[in-house]
Amino acid sequence: MPDDLPDDPEEVRDLSVRLILLLGAVSLLGSLVSNGARSVTGPYILLLGGGAAVVGLVAGFGEFIGYALRSATGVYVDQSRSYWKVAMAGYGLLVTIPVLAVAGRWESAALLIIAERVGKAIRTPARDTILSHATTSVGRGWGFGIHKALDQIGAVIGPLVMVAALALTGGYAPGFLLLGIPLVGLAMMLLFARSVVPKPGHLEADGGDRETGSDLPGIMPYATFIFLGMAGFANFPLISFHLKAQSIIPDAAIPLFYAAAMVVSVVVALLVGRIFDRVGTHTLLAIPVLSTVTVLLAFSLTPGLALAGSLIWGAGIGIFETVLRASIAESTAANLRGQVYGTVSAVFGTAWFVGSAVMGVLYDVSLGHIVAYVVIIETAAVAAYLWMYRCRIAMRLQEGIGNLIP
Repeated sequence: MPDDLPDDPEEVRDLSVRLILLLGAVSLLGSLVSNGARSVTGPYILLLGGGAAVVGLVAGFGEFIGYALRSATGVYVDQSRSYWKVAMAGYGLLVTIPVLAVAGRWESAALLIIAERVGKAIRTPARDTILSHATTSVGRGWGFGIHKALDQIGAVIGPLVMVAALALTGGYAPGFLLLGIPLVGLAMMLLFARSVVPKPGHLEADGGDRETGSDLPGIMPYATFIFLGMAGFANFPLISFHLKAQSIIPDAAIPLFYAAAMVVSVVVALLVGRIFDRVGTHTLLAIPVLSTVTVLLAFSLTPGLALAGSLIWGAGIGIFETVLRASIAESTAANLRGQVYGTVSAVFGTAWFVGSAVMGVLYDVSLGHIVAYVVIIETAAVAAYLWMYRCRIAMRLQEGIGNLIP
């Protein structure tokens, strides 16, 4: 297909939808592979001789580097505009998952696990920038909502594939090898997506070359809001620890709570995408509200309330990345999107790491301390949103005055 896209807006929209669905399918398969492996990497490292401290260090460092490196890869994406090459390089590192089957030592497994997270850091800013162009004609929220929903479906299927492999073979190696099969489909879909739209910037009316006119209300207030909102968002490992430690539900029911939360995240991602296209960045205010409600319910001693809290946690997962990515695409100049996606992702991951660590420590003190921490941090998040909103109004006023001056 030639680089120049059709002039008919309907044809451009159809092409954009195809690209969103293709990248959604790629993310579904990629999430299937990565989450399938991550569901068992802890016991696998233990099997290879690594201790609990090693498991915690590898998991924590892997997640941290998977977010922290995105600011650097985002800058590179903006400068090189090699969106497809960078995305392919990042997805290519998923090959480390089937290689885990032949890792004979925990040190080798640890390096492979961290390498997969590095791949996530490489591909995400490039992929999100491509999506930001594709969502121009279909609605930012709706486009990113579809993509997030497909990604979450893969996150549910992956662990189930590994469970089936363990049940049938009794070993981890066959499961890791089985996860290599979706990689073939992933590579084919990624290549096809590139052939469909080799230059995704052309999906925007200006060809993706707009360098001014961004009304993102400054990266500092926006990043502050994301940091505070995410620092008060509980992680499911802590919720599941609470469910087991307090004997609230049987152990076998805990994965069902998680699966139910993931189903909710799929539905909410689609709904909130539509809502974002109507009300814009105000949708972000749902984040501190859901974070607070989650901690009030999920850490309850009543099974019904704990389930409700888990489902609301799933809703938060569906909202966070959908609204986050859609708001950046809506408000950031095309030549800066990779950098902004990378920077905000790094803030997002760092905040989740810090918040999880703080809440883990506070849990040993009392549940009341966790609730107090979340209420304080999310109140500060609302204040940061007001700061962000005021900056946004000020920038629009400046732009309006500038347009009046001949």
